[in-house]
Amino acid sequence: MNLFRLTLVVLSAATALTSCTSLPASGPDSRAVEAQAAIKVSDTRSSGRRMAPGVDYALVDLSAAVIANVAQATTPSLQGSFGGRGGGGGSPSLPLGIGDVVSVTIFESQSGGLFIPADAGSRAGNFVTIPNQTVDRNGTITVPYAGRVRASGRSVDEVQQQIQELLSNRAIEPQVVITKVSSRSAQVAVLGDVNLPNKIELTEAGDRVLDVISQAGGLKTPGIETYVTMQRRGRTATVLYDHLINTPSENIFVSPGDTIIVNRERRTYLAFGASGENGRFDFEDSNLTLGEALGKAGGLLDGRADPAQVLLYRVVNREFLRGLNVDVSRYKSETIPVIFRANLRDPSTMFLVQKFPMQDKDIIFVTNSKSTEVLKFLDILNSVTSSASGVSSDVISTRDSVKDL
Repeated sequence: MNLFRLTLVVLSAATALTSCTSLPASGPDSRAVEAQAAIKVSDTRSSGRRMAPGVDYALVDLSAAVIANVAQATTPSLQGSFGGRGGGGGSPSLPLGIGDVVSVTIFESQSGGLFIPADAGSRAGNFVTIPNQTVDRNGTITVPYAGRVRASGRSVDEVQQQIQELLSNRAIEPQVVITKVSSRSAQVAVLGDVNLPNKIELTEAGDRVLDVISQAGGLKTPGIETYVTMQRRGRTATVLYDHLINTPSENIFVSPGDTIIVNRERRTYLAFGASGENGRFDFEDSNLTLGEALGKAGGLLDGRADPAQVLLYRVVNREFLRGLNVDVSRYKSETIPVIFRANLRDPSTMFLVQKFPMQDKDIIFVTNSKSTEVLKFLDILNSVTSSASGVSSDVISTRDSVKDL
C-alpha cells in the first residue's frame, strides 16, 4: 500500500514538472519571447501584433535589411543634429553682443575738425581713440557727438557705417574703425573631463568642436570611453570622441552660446544565459560588433545553448522601425524596446553578427535549447523517483526490524 502511494506521488510530481514554468531557467525561452512580442519583424514581413503583458516590445530577426538600418540608427551625429549654418556648413558670423568690450577710433581727413585740433601737426595721425567700453545691457555703445548707437546683434561694419553717418555733418570726412577687445558674447563653454574647463572666445576664422576642446587643454580621459555632448538652444547631441576624431564631417563649427560637455562613461554590455561567461563586459573597442561581444563572453555553450535563439535587448528610436516599414502607431514614445534575434544555425548569420554594431548597455541573452529543458526535467524526475525508492526501502527495513523484535 505504501509503495502504491509513493508511486502516485512520483506520477503527480512528474505531471507538475511537465509545465516549462516549473523547470529552472536563467531567463525567458524562445516561445515566451515570441508569444509576448507586440510586433514581430521577420526577414520578409511583419506579423504577430498583440499587446504584451509587460513592456510592449518588438521582435526583430537579424537580416541584411536590419543591418543596413541599424548602422545608421546607432551612430549619433552632430552634423545631423546641428547641420546648416553654424553647424555642418560654414563658420557662423559673430556680430557684436551684450558684454563685448570694443575700442572705437575716429579718423578725420585733416586737422581742425571735430576731433583733431588745428595745431595737431606733430601728431602721428589725424585720429582719436575713445576709451574702451562695454556693450551695455541695452545693446548700445556711446560715441561723442553721435550719441548712443545700437551695437548688439549687428556686425562691426554696420555699426562703423552708422557712426560715420552720424558724424558726417560735424567731422571732416570721418572714418570709423571698431576693434573688438574681448568678445564675451561669442563664447563657448567647455566642461567636464578636459584639463582646463573654461569659456573659449570664438574667432572670426571659425572654431570647430575639436578646436575648442584643444583650447580647453584636451582630454584627460581615454578617448575610447569619452563622449562629447553639444548643447545648443535647447537641443542636445552626443557622439563618441573616437567617432568625432575619425569622422571629419562630425567636427562641425561651434556657435556663440554653445556648451560642450566632455565626459567619460564606461561602455559595457551584459551577457546572460547559455553563454560561456555571464556578467558585465567592457567594450575595449570603439566599434564592437555582436559577434565580437559574443566572443568576449565566451561564445555559446555547446551543451546548453540554442544557436537559433541569440537575443539582444535594446531601446531604439521609432524611426528605426519605420525604416523597416513597420507600423509603430501603437507606440506613444519616441523610443521603442526591441529584441534582436540572431539565428546562428544559419551560416549567413555569422556574417551579419560581425556587422551588427553593439551599443552601450546592450543585453545579450543566449537561450537554452529545448533538449536542455528536457534534461532538466529528467534530472528532477530522477531525483524524485530516487527519493521515492529510498523511502520505500526504509519502510521495508523498518517493517523487518519490528518483526525481529
